[in-house]
Amino acid sequence: MKTQTNAETIETMKKKGIDTIPKLIRHNFDKWADETAMCMKTFGIWQKYSWRKYYETIEYFSLGLISLGLERGDVVCIIGDNEPEWFWGEFAVQATGGITTGIFVDSIPSEVKYIASHSGAKFAIVNDQEQTDKFLEIRSELPVLKKIIYWDPKGLKNYDDPLLISFNEVLKLGREYKKSNPDLFEQNINRGHGDDIAFIYYTSGTTGLPKGVRMSHKALISTAEGFIARYPIDIDDNLISNFPAAWVGDSYFATIPHLLTGAILNFPEEPETIAEDTREIGPNFVIYGPRQWESLVSEIQVKMIDAHPLKRFCYNLFLPVGHKFADYKFQNKKPNIWWRLLYIPAYYLLFRPLKDKLGLSNVRFAVTGSSVLSLDTFRLIHAIGIELRQNYASTEAGLISSHGEGEIAFESVGRPAVNTEVRITNEGELLVRSGSMFSGYHNNPQKTAEVLIDGWCHTGDAVNINEKGHLIFMDRIDHMGELRSGIKYAPQYIEGRLRFSPYIKDAMVIGGKDRDYVAAIVNIDFTMVGKWAEKHHIPYTTFVDLSQKDEIADLIQKDLRRVNSYLPESSRTRKFVLMHKEFDADEAELTRTRKLRREFMEARYTDLISAIYQNKDDIQITAPVTYRDGRKGNVTTSIKIRTVTEG
Repeated sequence: MKTQTNAETIETMKKKGIDTIPKLIRHNFDKWADETAMCMKTFGIWQKYSWRKYYETIEYFSLGLISLGLERGDVVCIIGDNEPEWFWGEFAVQATGGITTGIFVDSIPSEVKYIASHSGAKFAIVNDQEQTDKFLEIRSELPVLKKIIYWDPKGLKNYDDPLLISFNEVLKLGREYKKSNPDLFEQNINRGHGDDIAFIYYTSGTTGLPKGVRMSHKALISTAEGFIARYPIDIDDNLISNFPAAWVGDSYFATIPHLLTGAILNFPEEPETIAEDTREIGPNFVIYGPRQWESLVSEIQVKMIDAHPLKRFCYNLFLPVGHKFADYKFQNKKPNIWWRLLYIPAYYLLFRPLKDKLGLSNVRFAVTGSSVLSLDTFRLIHAIGIELRQNYASTEAGLISSHGEGEIAFESVGRPAVNTEVRITNEGELLVRSGSMFSGYHNNPQKTAEVLIDGWCHTGDAVNINEKGHLIFMDRIDHMGELRSGIKYAPQYIEGRLRFSPYIKDAMVIGGKDRDYVAAIVNIDFTMVGKWAEKHHIPYTTFVDLSQKDEIADLIQKDLRRVNSYLPESSRTRKFVLMHKEFDADEAELTRTRKLRREFMEARYTDLISAIYQNKDDIQITAPVTYRDGRKGNVTTSIKIRTVTEG
């Protein structure tokens, strides 16, 4: 049985010298062999995997890789959905003394080639036929690649390429290899050291080609320890694996905390079933990115628009009660008797069923990270009774800061994490020093020297520290805007506020030293705006047609005015355009984590941006489009340039 507390477990492991991920797994196997470690929903049924199954799979897969030629220090890349095999493969490589690197599941072949080639990957572990085909397409450009190992055989029955081998076949090789090398797996684990590189995380590449961030076992474990010091996850808790496994956030906030505490890690059946599966799991802790939280809030708002009048009445009546309760909590005050009485029907008629629909009934606290969350979204999540806290982390610097219990503030990203030092330069850049920092960029010593200086990690972020010691994130230093007048503005802040609207899917704020005002390029949410148009009897044919309707511009303008009301007059948005297409990661406009590639976008839409500041009424624009089947084409349309009027 699991009996130790979270803190006791971590302290015991430190005393035993458990300083690598494989050593953590061995520790959990020794302690909880027959306890459930992971659950995966397959064909509608939740399959449970014990720590024994976990450990033995890693052992056999590790030995199987060695029999195929994997050596200490070799790199193995992994691509696929979040499933147990991804993590068993990752940990098996690390147990061998190898290094793993992840590739986002929706990466196109050229992106796969870049990471596999740049990292020097000797093996590829892939999910299914789709990912296998990507590697087979580029195999001639990866001369060091020895094997492609797939774990889902569907569609691969008639593939006879000698480069391919199944996950189960590698396990069989490992079992055979163990017979002549019975102690090798344990010896390899014992050889591991906390300073060994565990993973190369490729950054999202907002300013160019992705950089490979080399993370040691020590840095990953230290970051997760700092995280659970603020978020006491219990050994009997349920976690859900919903971040892309190729992203460092999965290790920071799910996988390594799961290993440190023994909490059960759950995997939804498909990306499309996450909402339903989350409700079945009833996780005690969740962490979503800002886009996910904003999408969740938009979904609530849209459903309320279409809801029965009685439900809509309850929502509009009781939501202010939730907001009031949240405000009391932020101020560490106790609500008076009047508000406590009002909260009782609000809880039973609105908040409890709403949290149940979202699958968040058992959540003790929730976390947002990656980039700045809209303050309106943050406040609404608290209003329905979910304790949402901000986290601030980076791939290079680990967990930098977070909210603790009783210190949640809308405007901040919390206090510095445990054992983390911070400094602010005269230019406003945040410097970080801790045991969670990366070891350098893969094959890029020059960039490493620019970021790691005298033991400090230069984050490139513009940050302030308030009187309570909380960090206030503004934007990337490079992204802070400055107008001709010298007025500063924070594009991410404005964009985050705009995305709170159920009718806005994305936005890019523009300005510059040679410009007198801020403007915005807006993506409508086609589904939500389409519903609104139908409800108001506005005919349309395509995305392009809908986006250029005057009625839609008036609808979006209400949100622009709302956001402007929060800003100093000198930094308010004055003009905007509604784009004829969505921003697209396949066209390099967004990263795979859906962050704007701002410099690329400004270069791509130079003519459009110039027209905005030349006071034109519209512009003919032709943009290349890459379709899902790989075909390329062009879209030409007239985009109207509009002025934000006073409401």
